[in-house]
Amino acid sequence: MASNLNPALAYIVVYVKDVANSVAFYANAFGHNIRRLDHSHRWGELESGSTTIAFTPVHQRETDDITGQVQEAQQQGQRGPIEVCFDYADVDAAYKRAVENGAEPVREPEQKEWGQKVGYVRDIDGNVVRMGSHVTPLKS
Repeated sequence: MASNLNPALAYIVVYVKDVANSVAFYANAFGHNIRRLDHSHRWGELESGSTTIAFTPVHQRETDDITGQVQEAQQQGQRGPIEVCFDYADVDAAYKRAVENGAEPVREPEQKEWGQKVGYVRDIDGNVVRMGSHVTPLKS
């Protein structure tokens, strides 16, 4: 059966302890513009190209009862089930900005064998954020 579906990734939702703090942190640390912060502080959005990065509380009745509770890392050395990745022309400058604005350093940027420069930090909720250079597709 043929389908006219042509899905596009619209949102990535990051579950956080404090929506307003996380929205401000991502704007300052990673350079995104704030699109929206709901007056209830239960939903926030950042502009990030064609996909919106959204923030909502870790626990909320509306979704916990329907889809289950978000599983958080329980101890040091564990990470949550999401990794947020940003593409930067200058990974070193992006990493420095993130750390200067409160991101926890995980791994300084380094050149990878596949041609990408990549660095890692944690956000204020402990989520891993990967900052990498654009990867040029391989030619066939």
